[in-house]
Amino acid sequence: MLYTNLKHIETAVDHARIISENENVMVICGRMGPMCIPVYVIAEELEKEYPHIKFYDMEFDNPESHVIRNLPEVRGFMGIPFTIYYKNGKVVKATSSIQTKEQVKAILDKEFAIPVNA
Repeated sequence: MLYTNLKHIETAVDHARIISENENVMVICGRMGPMCIPVYVIAEELEKEYPHIKFYDMEFDNPESHVIRNLPEVRGFMGIPFTIYYKNGKVVKATSSIQTKEQVKAILDKEFAIPVNA
């Protein structure tokens, strides 16, 4: 179990449901380690700033997280967490290892921008 304030994804079925039912989803797949915790904290802080995005975590060592660990977009990743950005059920961006708040915001702003006419 990950001890974060994010919503948790525990099964592959939950993962599929979440990305199919929500337009914009960010999933951080990691452990409670020094490269992962800062990314969880950033997501927790940005959750209020980006209400049109759903933020989740998933435990890297959970066998169910194969749905993230086996994505073609993460092939070759060497560090955790794997952070996956889904738009309408499709991966639009994937990053690995620690990220700064500015890096995460740049991805959120680019991939999940609210249309001007919205």
